[in-house]
Amino acid sequence: MTGEEGAIARTNGGPVTSATILEGLRRLGVRSGAQILVHSSLSSLGFVAGGAQAVVAALRAAVGAKGLLVTPAFTTHLSDPAHWRAPRVPAQWWAAIKTETPAFDPSVTPSRGIGAVSELLRTTPGARRGPHPQVSFAALGRGADEVVSNHAVRAWLGDGSPLQRLYDRDAEVLFVGTSYATCTAFHLGEHRAASIAFRPDGAPMMAEGTRAWANFDAPDYKTDAYALIGAAFEAQGGVRTGRIGAAPCRLFKLRHAADFAQAFVCKGREGPARAQSGPFG
Repeated sequence: MTGEEGAIARTNGGPVTSATILEGLRRLGVRSGAQILVHSSLSSLGFVAGGAQAVVAALRAAVGAKGLLVTPAFTTHLSDPAHWRAPRVPAQWWAAIKTETPAFDPSVTPSRGIGAVSELLRTTPGARRGPHPQVSFAALGRGADEVVSNHAVRAWLGDGSPLQRLYDRDAEVLFVGTSYATCTAFHLGEHRAASIAFRPDGAPMMAEGTRAWANFDAPDYKTDAYALIGAAFEAQGGVRTGRIGAAPCRLFKLRHAADFAQAFVCKGREGPARAQSGPFG
């Protein structure tokens, strides 16, 4: 069964359209003028007439001219190949990869593993993308530049990143068919709890007009416990849930998610509570 055949099989009552996606977003609580961090899976929706283009059109219509859409535009392939696991590459290739991979260019470097909707939003005319060589964000709408620019390498997904600016703006997070494993707001909470280990890494970057490999220490992000954090977060209320097409969807405040993750991590360090939240040893 092809991908499209599977999508058709998961779709009941006709194809998913931009209009039905917009209707679903409204039911979920997305309002005109909203500032939304979107994590999405196109395939989860079922068969979408127009594919990613229809989804982006619905998202733009939902937030309107005064709204803001933000999405990860990560480039995990711009990293030390010694750390790669999917796929691994032979050690004898590492030097050539580090020497020959083109430098990160916000205007042309494609995202990796983020999905078709996010990649289309990144390349939509008028969108802005931040300068981080591994964990940049793209934004479209009012305030896009202010949110994604000036993202220093050392900020990662913590304070000084677009996540912190969205936190300060009281933005919302939208999951379209994705799980808490994608919840970048949890990373902000973990950074604030100082619970993330760092390791040597690097990326090809431009420095004074010259391409060079830049070495730096990078977070060794782990999401194994995010399902546990997400279930606890959702159990306390404040998460709106619904379905668009075949996709389970969620809408919640980024600030609430980041604060909850920070508290969850810190609680895991406290005596008896450590056994309950062991993933943060």
